[in-house]
Amino acid sequence: MKEQLLKNPVFQMAAEQFDRTADFLKLSNDVRERCKWPKRLLTVSIPIKRDSGETEVFFGYRVQHELSRGPVKGGLRFHPNVKLGEVAALAMWMNWKCALMGLPFGGGKGGVTCDPRSMSEAELENMTRRYTAEMLPFIGPQTDVMAPDMGTNEQVMAWMLDVYSSHAGHLVPGVVTGKPVNLQGSEGRTAATGHGVAFLATRALTKCKIRHENATAIIQGFGNVGYHAALTMERFGVRIIGISDVTGAVHNPEGINVKELGKHVAKSGGVVGFTAADSIDPADLLVQPCDVLVPAALERVITSKNAGKLKCRVLAEAANGPTTTEADAILERRDDIFMIPDILCNAGGVTVSYFEWVQNLQRFQWSEQEVLTKLDTMMAKAFDRVITFAQRNKLPHRVAALALGIKEVANVKKQRGLFP
Repeated sequence: MKEQLLKNPVFQMAAEQFDRTADFLKLSNDVRERCKWPKRLLTVSIPIKRDSGETEVFFGYRVQHELSRGPVKGGLRFHPNVKLGEVAALAMWMNWKCALMGLPFGGGKGGVTCDPRSMSEAELENMTRRYTAEMLPFIGPQTDVMAPDMGTNEQVMAWMLDVYSSHAGHLVPGVVTGKPVNLQGSEGRTAATGHGVAFLATRALTKCKIRHENATAIIQGFGNVGYHAALTMERFGVRIIGISDVTGAVHNPEGINVKELGKHVAKSGGVVGFTAADSIDPADLLVQPCDVLVPAALERVITSKNAGKLKCRVLAEAANGPTTTEADAILERRDDIFMIPDILCNAGGVTVSYFEWVQNLQRFQWSEQEVLTKLDTMMAKAFDRVITFAQRNKLPHRVAALALGIKEVANVKKQRGLFP
């Protein structure tokens, strides 16, 4: 019954990863069951009036995987393909991510099945406000703290903050993170995920004895995460030779100026047509030679069909779940690619969200330098823990990262016990 409720290829992939890791940890069945399944699965209808005057109903979701270690933390995405099973998988991964990073949060995720690119700002605001109103009984600074994800941004968070604060009768900045700085958001939050990806990618290059200034990188996905990952790697001296987004892909072995491409995308809506690079099929871009490959878009893009063809030295998973279990098996057999698994690689976003939440509780703002310095310290510590644990136990990096996160959650479940 549980499997049927969450029947979805993304959730199946997350569950397979969990089961493999739980087997390694030798979790007892009672603890395994409590760790695996979400605490809450929320589905709401969201009727809004479109600009045409017609009423349309959208479906929204929020999955709270567990609250044993603290409030739920996780993003909210607006995308046409959002489904309950996908959201549940993302909440599960967020759970292990927070535990791996030592953050006092459980994992959560939300989504609305819509196409934000086809909606006006007024329609997006109406949908956001109605979604927030439906979620009011289940969110709050000590219960569930949302953040931006695919298709959402700091403006969406500002609308959510306004709905919750209006209901409370006073400003409650800690109900969301990733909000504008003038609404007590955090310096450095916008760049945090991409910055963390680039920081760990360069550490992996060092492990592989590749000098940053001699390295090349390809970025699949040029949203907020992909842009800042590319920009930060460029600052580290890495040459960005390929970038793709929903409109297509561009490639230039001599290097792509990330800021110039960003300006082009802002004007045209996509990377296609950028004259300083050649057009290339997005699928072909993934298998071009490079030192660092960064999948920074949707799930399940590294598959059994292309895993054997990858020509990268480091695979830095900026997206959630970009590599299927079948592809994992191929990469493990190859043993020539340094994998930075998603729950570690993209943890910069939730880590700085934690910093923002702490600043909101303290009513005290940190500088961007303080934020990014603290982020680098925590990312480096987690990276070293994962690599050391993997080497000591002869494990793939993904299983090592999951094991550290799942073990922490399992221990808390055991300590708190089961309420009768």
